[in-house]
Amino acid sequence: MTAQELLESLNLLDENERIEAKRAQEAGKSLLETICAFANEPHLGGGWLLLGVAPDEQALFPGYAVEGVLHPDKLSADLASQCATTFNMPLRVDIRTETLAGEPVVVVFVPEAAPQDKPIYFKATGLPRGAFRRIGSTDQRCTEDDLEMLYQSRQRESFDAGLVSGAGQDDIDDAAIADYRQARAEANPDAEELRWTDAELLQALNAVRRDAAGAWKPTVAGLLLFGKAVALRRFFPMTRVDYIRVPGREWVPHPDRRFDTVELRAPLFTLLRRTQAAVLDDLPKGFGLEEGQLQRSDKPIIPLRALREALVNALMHRSYRVQAPVQVIRYANRLEIRNPGFSLKSPDHLGEPGSMPRNPHIAAVLHETRFAETKGSGIRAMREAMDTAGLVPPLFESDRGQDQFSTLFFFHHFLGEDDIRWLAQFKALHLSDEEARALVVAREANAIDNATYRALNKVDTLTASSALRRLRDAGLFSQQGRGSATWYQPTDRLLGGAPGGLLGKLDALSSKPVPLSSMAEGLSSKSASLSSKSDGLSSKPDPARMALLDELPGQLAARIGALGQRHPPERVRDLVVELCQRRPWRADELALLLQRNPESIRQNYLRPLLAQKRIAMTLPDTPHSPQQAYRSVQESLS
Repeated sequence: MTAQELLESLNLLDENERIEAKRAQEAGKSLLETICAFANEPHLGGGWLLLGVAPDEQALFPGYAVEGVLHPDKLSADLASQCATTFNMPLRVDIRTETLAGEPVVVVFVPEAAPQDKPIYFKATGLPRGAFRRIGSTDQRCTEDDLEMLYQSRQRESFDAGLVSGAGQDDIDDAAIADYRQARAEANPDAEELRWTDAELLQALNAVRRDAAGAWKPTVAGLLLFGKAVALRRFFPMTRVDYIRVPGREWVPHPDRRFDTVELRAPLFTLLRRTQAAVLDDLPKGFGLEEGQLQRSDKPIIPLRALREALVNALMHRSYRVQAPVQVIRYANRLEIRNPGFSLKSPDHLGEPGSMPRNPHIAAVLHETRFAETKGSGIRAMREAMDTAGLVPPLFESDRGQDQFSTLFFFHHFLGEDDIRWLAQFKALHLSDEEARALVVAREANAIDNATYRALNKVDTLTASSALRRLRDAGLFSQQGRGSATWYQPTDRLLGGAPGGLLGKLDALSSKPVPLSSMAEGLSSKSASLSSKSDGLSSKPDPARMALLDELPGQLAARIGALGQRHPPERVRDLVVELCQRRPWRADELALLLQRNPESIRQNYLRPLLAQKRIAMTLPDTPHSPQQAYRSVQESLS
């Protein structure tokens, strides 16, 4: 990629895991950490560094500015030298100098290291602190789990293959072995291992290994899969599942209201079945009467396949190094499943083919018995099952800081009649179906990010970024963080309506809910649904726009009412300045009043007027604030 292509990619997207921009006038530690992360990250294919470019903190919208490199030849030579000598293995990177916006910049491509060469780390620091991974657009120090995953590609032993100190053959439960045989026979009646003795079977599954004295002893995988209850309690006291029922929607909101807890501990096959049964017995049920049937059938509100995949993932991919239980928490409106151990697979690639099992021997046994897939299809299966059931898609969070992975299911039918009525409040914004879905999810989860939008609507990163920015600029979301850490929080305007805002004006005009018929067949895949066309929702005058026009003198209101979509931009800018002389206006208000897309308002009118210093921001220190408005720098009109 050229420097220009790299800069365009950075400015288009909220996040980019393969491109990093840095001021970098010298080959410093931060630069080398990013190189180390690019070289280590599995399946990323390496990454690009663009040196001499930095985030433009003063820009109205997130972007990058070219600053240039003072001594590009020296920087290139120093960087090549550091890459050859600083790490445990020499790294050969591609370095070139280009000109961007009249300034010299340095472009560096870092290839992914071969599996047998990983982990790459700083020689002076050593492992584990000297190794880094590329997680989203950030460089993260490798944990023990990260290093184990990297070493697995070099045929190094995994944690679940290790021996358990003090455990013996008498800690293996014959009933658990019989349970495995039954499950394996159901999956494949002709499986060769069904004809082996129990001792041969345990050896083949790596459930037992020889110790230093030559005696066969249980491994971590062996005890977790086939251990007796007393052995599990002795060696893994916190390795259990806690099913917790919390009243209301918050974690114990009132100290005097206790929650109910059921602790489950058993070999994994039994534990999976018991946990699933405990959750299913307690979930809200839906019922239906199928054609030709005399009795109704009750089904849990969360599809069985989605629940099963989530529980299997939690127990199969959890970190057994961490002495903490898996928690299944049942709230009034949702189910949360939390397991120790962040996802070894980058959150950006959850649901894509390919798996990075933390416990490969446990995963292999669960796969052979058809409890789980090892091809990375579990996340996708959950999403498809929830979508088929018409429910809000599941949300996933991998938290490296707390070393935890969470799956979140809402008991909420997606885009039902109540959602349609609620979304009708925003009809003046001409939402697309995808944007409407994002609003519903953000309202339920109180947050949304690029990855969630992509999974929700099956779109690419650029499309998701553009849509989220549009909703931010409409005042419905406030942007938090930057880069891969960017996420969006619902504003008061989205959740309840700020006084004086769009919702407040709509509520003042009518206290009745907008009838479903005014939504032009509601949210559907048809062109008559919520769309970017001005006639997609209603041919009647927009009450919110009329309320804004009522604020203006008759002559000015008439000029605005006569505006066409092809009106010369210069004349529209003059009108914007005239409006801003009367009071400060937000971008979404101007978009509504002038009947234009908020993005068009920003690019074609606000940005040029700011550059010409004809208008100014009311909140210059927080340019991305949802309450940002624009005033004229000329004397206000009375």
